[in-house]
Amino acid sequence: MSWVDHAYARVLRQKSRLDSPRRWRHGSKRDALRVDYGYETIPDRGQFLSGGLVKVQDLQTRFPHHREQPNVLYLVSSALPHDAEMQARAAQRGGGIVVLNQNGVGYPGWHGAGWEKFNRQMKYIHHLADYVVYQSQFCQDGAEQFLGARQGAHSILYNPVDAHDFMPAEVPPVGGPILLLAGTHQFQYRVDAALKTLASVLKVLPEARLRIAGQHTWTSADKAKAHIDSLSEEMGIQQQVDLLPPYAQTEAPEMMRDAHILLHTKYQDPCPRLVVEAMACGLPIVFSATGGMPEVVGPTGGLGVEGPADYEQDHPPEAAELAQCVVKIWQDYSTYRQGARQRVLDKLDLRPWLQAHAEIFESLLKETKG
Repeated sequence: MSWVDHAYARVLRQKSRLDSPRRWRHGSKRDALRVDYGYETIPDRGQFLSGGLVKVQDLQTRFPHHREQPNVLYLVSSALPHDAEMQARAAQRGGGIVVLNQNGVGYPGWHGAGWEKFNRQMKYIHHLADYVVYQSQFCQDGAEQFLGARQGAHSILYNPVDAHDFMPAEVPPVGGPILLLAGTHQFQYRVDAALKTLASVLKVLPEARLRIAGQHTWTSADKAKAHIDSLSEEMGIQQQVDLLPPYAQTEAPEMMRDAHILLHTKYQDPCPRLVVEAMACGLPIVFSATGGMPEVVGPTGGLGVEGPADYEQDHPPEAAELAQCVVKIWQDYSTYRQGARQRVLDKLDLRPWLQAHAEIFESLLKETKG
């Protein structure tokens, strides 16, 4: 047998083990909570991650990852393992509990053709799960519309942040305002809207700057840079634009503390953790007031630009209106800065979020034992 045959055999054995309800039968009878997050290992915070796996990292601080004899399978819709359906079926057949953390869904305006296929695995687990944690009311509404209303227990828990790790700078950076556009840029309009916003802001606040950080998935990194350079030069703002590389979770707090305002131009964002992290660092948010964003930012976390609720096409926020929000925040920056931080302390801190999960897990395990 060649080494290729041996490797393939190991894959088949692994698949068979994960698909076996016997992996769960023993775990479901244990008194202690044992959570499996669907992956062999969870990356550490020094690696580049999606927001979905960052939540798993947070959960691990209180509920360690168990691949052997678990009794709860916890899956995050925005970071589902490729074999999530198989694992969920095995968990339930073995007497385990399935909990789904449900983010946004695929719909025509965001995904385009093939959105039904994109939703297929998510839809299956959404209905199979014993409990669903929706990341916002917008997430629940979207799931019910595109995945189908489900029967079963659920709650809404907004994405949290550790307010001890993400803290404001003692003194805001000098100059400014320094605008930050960060995260994973899936669509060109997000970058274009930010650049056009800076151009409008500069007419009123000539010391303003824009920093663009994170991955560009709408095209290659080289093409994204070329587009940003070209559009910046066309508008005469190239000297006020900084293009930063992708960043790890451990680098995020310092990057945010070196800015004044987070500019979040995504249309109908369900519940971005990035925004919560920025508010924790004292950055007010200027945003598209669509999707779950108004729920997350609340009345004190920043200012938004209204937009229609449309699943058929995206509606980027108007740059001129975003610029007006930036100027208004800058005129009373201390108040908005304090309001952003307080919003996190009041509603979005990690510790109550973890405690809510502890209560969910305890309740589900009691029902199983009963």
